[in-house]
Amino acid sequence: MYSRVALAMVAFAANSVLCRLALQQQHIDPISFSGLRIVGGAVMLGLMLLGSRPRRYPEFSWVNASLLSAYAFAFSVAYVAIDTGTGALLLFGTVQLIMTAWGLCKGEK
Repeated sequence: MYSRVALAMVAFAANSVLCRLALQQQHIDPISFSGLRIVGGAVMLGLMLLGSRPRRYPEFSWVNASLLSAYAFAFSVAYVAIDTGTGALLLFGTVQLIMTAWGLCKGEK
């Protein structure tokens, strides 16, 4: 369990570094960058689902997809305006708090 958490945190940190590198050096604008990330993630998820065993999947939620997209766009725009430490603290803290709160609301221990 702890190794998965550590891997997730390393992935979050790597994501932050790669985002900042791409956006600070103006290789791409924040909106295009977020769009590319969202489309790439959707394509990868679709490929993973095609390769998996058939089973019942939860119903798709446009609200969740919209919230995730808004989050991605907001942070991509913010990456060019806020310091690295502040951005990482907000990103990690917000994600962890929301995930924990949602789990508690759903009755997870």
